[in-house]
Amino acid sequence: MGKKRFTPEYKEEIIKLVTERKKKISEVAKDIGVTPTSIRRWITQYSAYGKDAFPGKGNLRAEDDKIRKLMRDNIDLKEENDILKKAMAI
Repeated sequence: MGKKRFTPEYKEEIIKLVTERKKKISEVAKDIGVTPTSIRRWITQYSAYGKDAFPGKGNLRAEDDKIRKLMRDNIDLKEENDILKKAMAI
């Protein structure tokens, strides 16, 4: 049985059911067919990142993407620096 995929908008609606309408997490989870832990995780992510909490499959949040690019640039610069050091030794 595969995992269910929910759109960011759907997750936001579920979060509103629990936080604003005071529905029980266990009841909502049972109704939509997920575990209560999943809904708690969605709430935590949403409270931490807001609209950027659910970027979609294969996508990163903007700040995570920025960090990944900076790390890649750092590796490239270290490699270039090593090449220049070897060239200077010759």
